[in-house]
Amino acid sequence: MLILMKSNPSKEQVDGVVAKITQLGYKPHLIPGEHDVAVGITGNETALDPETFIALDGVKECIPVTKPYKLAGRAFKKTDTSFQVGNATFGPGSFVVIAGPCAVESEEQTLRIARAVKAAGAAVLRGGAYKPRSSPYAFRGMGVDGLKILKLASKETGLPVITEALDPESLEKVYEYADIIQLGTRNMQNFSLLDLVGKLDKPVMLKRGMSATIEEWLQAAEYIMSGGNTKVILCERGVRSFDTNTRNMVDLGGVLAVRNLSHLPVCVDPSHGTGKRFMVTPMSRAALALGANAVMIDVHDRPAEALCDGPQAILPDEFAELVKTLRQLAPPLGLKLA
Repeated sequence: MLILMKSNPSKEQVDGVVAKITQLGYKPHLIPGEHDVAVGITGNETALDPETFIALDGVKECIPVTKPYKLAGRAFKKTDTSFQVGNATFGPGSFVVIAGPCAVESEEQTLRIARAVKAAGAAVLRGGAYKPRSSPYAFRGMGVDGLKILKLASKETGLPVITEALDPESLEKVYEYADIIQLGTRNMQNFSLLDLVGKLDKPVMLKRGMSATIEEWLQAAEYIMSGGNTKVILCERGVRSFDTNTRNMVDLGGVLAVRNLSHLPVCVDPSHGTGKRFMVTPMSRAALALGANAVMIDVHDRPAEALCDGPQAILPDEFAELVKTLRQLAPPLGLKLA
């Protein structure tokens, strides 16, 4: 349920509503506006009676929320969420370009590529220190050594870092070294890990599961937000389909749908989504045009030597051209590159 307060409510009125919700054993969530305040309620397993709250001082209206994703949905929050990471703003009016190698392979390789994407205009550096792989014999990342390299690259370039955590142990290390915690497609429904991330104070990028519906994706975000962490970025990275021409099917219609259903910023990962180098630039342009808030792109200057996903990585020169194009396309759409 969403409780709408009258215009410019007093602190005592808001505190009274919060106290009543807490007394009933539910969890209150303050949603401040410019002149209004709303209070969301979670933790109830059945529908609540509006009469329980409508008589409270300062309450204007009680709105039932039927969606299972309450905090992530627009019923609770009409305006788009916005937050800052370094110099990048995730939210309305901005388009964030995240770029870097799929995997940290060495200090020299990571610094080399970090310098290139920084020079081209990336706002956030990506790189995998822990790599979940389908084969146990594939390169699975450098672990903590990789995180230290990413930190070194961040200090040199000034770019904040996003990297993936796989489990509670790696999450502890990623939290220490990274600015944004990434949860990959295989962990979208790792509910115990979602609970842990929800207790942290760093932004989280939640990739859509490879076979997940949009509602399941939003409910996974709800796990994180119900723990108190509201800085969530939803990332469309492609879902499985019957076709083998691309690695996955990038669901651009799903991006539009989730933007309509949720106030959270949305990122598109065309690299993992398509698995094809020549598709990355067109897909990135499409992501900007249809209203995504960010793209995350694999860049490698020696893709034939890459230890992970070389065929989907674009070259630094290609990335620079892509950013140049995005800068030209953004203003007519009322956007600016972060």
